[in-house]
Amino acid sequence: MDAQAFFITARELYARGKQHIPDELVSSKHLIYSSPAALAFNSPGAQGYGVKRAGLAVPGSVMLLVSPGCCGRNTTILGDEGGYGERIFYLEMEETDIVTGRHLAKIPAAVEEICSTLDKKPSVVMICITCVDALLGTDMDRVCRKVEAETGMPARACYMYALTREGIRPPMAAVREAVYSLLEPARKDPRAANLLGFFSPLEEGSELYAMLAKAGLEHIREIGSCKTFEDYKRMSEANFNLVLNQEARFAADDLSKKLAIPYIEITRFYQTDKMANQYRLLGGALGARLDYAAAQKKADDCVADFRARYGELSFSVGESLNADPFELSLALVRYGFKVPEIFGTVTPQEFPYLRQLAELSPETRIYSNLSPTMLCYDGTKSPADVTLGRDAAYYHPSAAGVSWNGERQPYGFKGLVSLFNEISQALAERSAA
Repeated sequence: MDAQAFFITARELYARGKQHIPDELVSSKHLIYSSPAALAFNSPGAQGYGVKRAGLAVPGSVMLLVSPGCCGRNTTILGDEGGYGERIFYLEMEETDIVTGRHLAKIPAAVEEICSTLDKKPSVVMICITCVDALLGTDMDRVCRKVEAETGMPARACYMYALTREGIRPPMAAVREAVYSLLEPARKDPRAANLLGFFSPLEEGSELYAMLAKAGLEHIREIGSCKTFEDYKRMSEANFNLVLNQEARFAADDLSKKLAIPYIEITRFYQTDKMANQYRLLGGALGARLDYAAAQKKADDCVADFRARYGELSFSVGESLNADPFELSLALVRYGFKVPEIFGTVTPQEFPYLRQLAELSPETRIYSNLSPTMLCYDGTKSPADVTLGRDAAYYHPSAAGVSWNGERQPYGFKGLVSLFNEISQALAERSAA
């Protein structure tokens, strides 16, 4: 019998329950297949806003990467491509350092040297360390305190620990805590709020901005919009934080305790009824009526027009995109499209979506990008008209592909409209080819 890529249907997976997810879908249970998708999202130092770039989100910050040479070489490429290479400095670990930990004593002097070469004093030095120090059990908070005591320069640790990706505080959650940790107590402005969760702003025209403004919030701040360190410090004035990505939950909780800034968490949905209900609840929490009716109608009309024009298309949905692949797949199925397969990391949090997928699209196949069996994947057995995400596009190169992983973040009704506009463009380009 020919080898096949492992998959499980939505109906089978939901029937097993969240306590019995197959080992093939759990990356810690087997070797990891470094597919192109894995290279894009598996390493916390990889493309987009990985730990290194995210750690530089604080305006005026620089980074000292303390690592073996291999990690440094990787960073020079990513830094140059991302336009932040001039803000990263390197302290290479030798074999003796790994055995003795002597590299830790060199960090304060390295920070001093960095600051002496710069024309302007940095706002903070982010000290980024890799899996080597995770295995050594390095106390980076202590190291940062020593740096501050010896140099007078604020220092924060950010951890590029791929080993903790599936832990309680994965790298991208920990780095969010680090970038907000410099905020200090300030007088609260009842007209100010912060959006936490992403390192870049929401896409232009998002209805969330307009609704919050009409609710009396004159200052809506995001770290991706802060041009100066003074702009960043004004985030301490927020009356509350609005968490848009669960990876910012720990950071929001930390700010609640240290700066007495409460937070409200909302989710990125692609189902318009879920968006509307969430906005209604948000308005109740803010004591204001949020007017989203026009934005909802535009989104519903956009989907209906697309469905009338293209019919019951089949979508292959990946996870290398600005969406939860299971929630997005459920939205597409509810809009009348087919989703024969999903490439995604299954966690217990996905089971509310899986419950509905098991009812509406029980034969949808669920694959893991990181399973070694994906070497045997045969895309001809599950053809797709449209792929969403770079990983899905890799498996179906002839389909109309939409990466949907731009830096400005889609959200709410405007995000859904933008998605279908990009799908329409991809289909038009494929027809013209």
